[in-house]
Amino acid sequence: MVIRFWGVRGSIPTPLTPEQVQAKIVAAVERITPRDIASQDARTRFLATLPDWLFGSVGGNSPCVELETDNGNSFILDAGSGLREYAIHGKHPKDLVYRIFMSHFHWDHIQGIPFFNPVFNPKAKIELYSAFPDAERILSVQNSCPYFPPNCKWENIKDRFHFHLLKNHQSFLLNGVKISMIKMKHPGNSYTYSFEENGKKIIFATDVELRPDDFDTSIEYNHFFDDADILILDSQYNYDEAERKKNWGHNIVFKAVDFANLYKVKKLYLFHHEPTSSDQKIYSILHAARWYAESSANKNLEIELAIEGQEIEI
Repeated sequence: MVIRFWGVRGSIPTPLTPEQVQAKIVAAVERITPRDIASQDARTRFLATLPDWLFGSVGGNSPCVELETDNGNSFILDAGSGLREYAIHGKHPKDLVYRIFMSHFHWDHIQGIPFFNPVFNPKAKIELYSAFPDAERILSVQNSCPYFPPNCKWENIKDRFHFHLLKNHQSFLLNGVKISMIKMKHPGNSYTYSFEENGKKIIFATDVELRPDDFDTSIEYNHFFDDADILILDSQYNYDEAERKKNWGHNIVFKAVDFANLYKVKKLYLFHHEPTSSDQKIYSILHAARWYAESSANKNLEIELAIEGQEIEI
């Protein structure tokens, strides 16, 4: 299976500001010595030494993840502004059937739909899976005037959509992939998905505020998370932010590490990055998470950032 991140920010899209771009340039220039610009090879080596937060960016689009299965099918996980990036740069199914799995319908997870080119293609078919009985009503309100112009109002695009209602703790097969779902703590509810194919397991757990019960291994349904190869988990807050934003429905990074360790996850991807955090701060959170993991009993856990444009194969 292949994972592609098209949007990784939480709450609201967060483009780099001109000041942030200038600050990156200044920080890079301050590191240059005459030896670093002596030749093309020297310049290439210099760029390779720049810290990740300086040389690139985690991205600014709100959540959208693509999962391509071994048999060539694709699933889209959430429809934030990253969905537009997928529409422009992603590989589209030959049959023009798009399968979208929704964790929930907060604005940052649906705002890509009116900008998703296939909704304007009469040949496209969008299969939308969620645990919300009123999913169609929600999208009809979003795609209505005066919020969007008449060409994308619901009456003009609704024929492209087909809705599938899922149940909590439900498991089913779709194109050879076992898909399971579980409800997690988030205002208005949010649902976590597991995808299993050919002995590999990927879990998408955005907009989660972990509770003490989630760490209770005597609760049978918590074993949903056991032995995941990849866990994409909401890790939006540091300690200070989590203290100020209790019950906002997002997770603290150190709890994410403890949780992944408890259920013997192989690789944890920190996701749903705080919109007010700079690239430098987000990378500092990654380093703190790795340091914290090193102090734990299980030192085998790998921790990475979900980065827009990134592709992961397992």
